[in-house]
Amino acid sequence: MTKCAQSFVGLLLFSLGASACVTNPVTGSREIVFMTQAREVELGRSAHDDITQQMGVYDDEELQQYVVDVGQEIADVSHRPNLPWTFTIVDSPVVNAFALPGGFIYVTRGLMAHLGDESELAGVLGHEVGHVTARHSVQAYTRATGAQMGLMLGQILVPAMRSPYGAPGLGDVAAQGLGLLFLKFGRDDENQADRLGAEYAAYSGWNPNGVAGMLETLSRIADTTDRRGTPNWLSTHPDPSDRVLDVSDTVDGLLAGVDDESELRVRRDQFLDRIDGMYYGDNPEQGITIGQDFLHPVLMFALTFPEGWEVQNNPEMVVANESGQDAYMVLRASSGTGPSLDQVAYQEMTDAGFRRDQGQITEMNGLDAYLGLYSRTEQGTQTMISQVAHIQHDRTVYMLGVFTDVDRYQAIERIVSESLRSFRPLTQTEAEEIKPNRISIYTVREGDTWEGLAQDRDMIVDAQMLAVMNGYTVDEQPVPGVRIKTVVAG
Repeated sequence: MTKCAQSFVGLLLFSLGASACVTNPVTGSREIVFMTQAREVELGRSAHDDITQQMGVYDDEELQQYVVDVGQEIADVSHRPNLPWTFTIVDSPVVNAFALPGGFIYVTRGLMAHLGDESELAGVLGHEVGHVTARHSVQAYTRATGAQMGLMLGQILVPAMRSPYGAPGLGDVAAQGLGLLFLKFGRDDENQADRLGAEYAAYSGWNPNGVAGMLETLSRIADTTDRRGTPNWLSTHPDPSDRVLDVSDTVDGLLAGVDDESELRVRRDQFLDRIDGMYYGDNPEQGITIGQDFLHPVLMFALTFPEGWEVQNNPEMVVANESGQDAYMVLRASSGTGPSLDQVAYQEMTDAGFRRDQGQITEMNGLDAYLGLYSRTEQGTQTMISQVAHIQHDRTVYMLGVFTDVDRYQAIERIVSESLRSFRPLTQTEAEEIKPNRISIYTVREGDTWEGLAQDRDMIVDAQMLAVMNGYTVDEQPVPGVRIKTVVAG
C-alpha cells in the first residue's frame, strides 16, 4: 500500500469517529454526517494524491488549464464556492468522470474525446460539482459505515484481503481511486446532480442543453467503450438515457428565463480546437495493449497474455484476469531487494506470505530470470498457487506471475507458463514504431459517410464509434461542412 493510501485510511477512520447534524447547502435540510467540512477536504486531498499517482495525469498543461478554467467558473456559482476546487484530466482511455469529497473533480481523457462542445464539458463538470455541493460523496461515506465499511477497510488494511491471492502489489489495483469504492450514487442523487449541473452551467453562461447532449452521447456508448482499468461511466452511473428525460424539465425552465438563447455559450469550435491532437486510447508512455500483447516502448519490453484474458493497465502495474475465473497475472517492478535474482524473489514472495516450493535460475528471451513456484494457505483451508518469474531487464527487476487456487492452476498451467516466457526486450526500431493514436479534427465533405471515413487507411476506430463520439447514431450521416472528430494512427 502506498503511503498516501495509508494516510487516507487513517484519516477515514478518524473521520468516522464523530458525527454531526449539519445543513445541506443545496436542499437546506438537516442531515447527519460523519465529518466536518475541514475533514471532508482533508479526506479528498489525501485521496487525490493517490489517484493522480496511480491513474496518471494527462500531460497537456494547456488542456488541463482549459478544464480548470471551465470548472472554476462552474464552482464559483455553486452552493459551495469557497471549497478548494481542483479539476484534473486523468490519463485514462475509458469514459468517465467522478468527484471526491472536498471539491476534487476528475474527467478522463476518454470522456473528453466523446464530448461534443464546451457546453457539454460544462455540464459534466457541473454534474460532478453538484455531487460535492449536495454532499452526496459525504453521505455515501456515511452510508458505508457498519459492516460494509468494515469490509471495505479490511480490503484496504489486511494484506490477505486486499488481493484474492495475496499477489504482491495487487491490492493497489483495488485501491486505485479509493473514492470510487464508495462513490456509486443512487438514481435520486444522479438526477439531482444532473439538475445542478444544468443550473450551474446556465448560471455561468453556458447552454444547459449541454447536460442533455452529454447524456445522449453516453447513452449511445453502451458496450462500445474500452472498459479496461478505470471503471467507465456505465458501471458507476445509472442509465443515462432515462436521465435525459428527467433533466429536460430543468433545462426547459432555465431556457425559458433567457431572452436570447443564442447568447449562451456552446463553443463547439473552440472545444474541438482544444482537443485536436489529444491522445486516444492507450498512452504509449504507460504501455499499450494490442490484442493480447502488452508493449512498453519506454521501458523497452513486450509480452503476450493468454487469449481471452482481460488486461488492465495503470502507471504502476499491469493485471490480466481470466474471464469468469479467479485467476490473475500481475506485472510490476519488483519490490524485493538483494544481490541476486534468487534473493530478490525470495524476499518479495516471503514478505507476501508465500512459501517457495521450487525455483531455478533460467533465461527468458536473452534475459536473466528466476522462475519459482510458490504456495500460501488462506485461513488454514484454501491453498493458493503462484508461478512467478523475476526478470532482470536493464536496471530493473520485473515480477511477472500468475496467482490462483490449486485446481485452477492445474487447468491453466500450460498457457500461463507460455505467457510468462513471452516476456522479451523490444528493439529500438520496434519501440520507435509505437506511437499514440490521436484525435484529429476533420471537416466533412460531400459524400462522406461514417463507413467511408472509417475505411480510411489512417483511421483506427470503426464507423459506429466515429458516429457515437460525434453525437450521432450510426444511421445518421455526417453533415457536409461540419467539423467532426476522427481518430488517426500515430
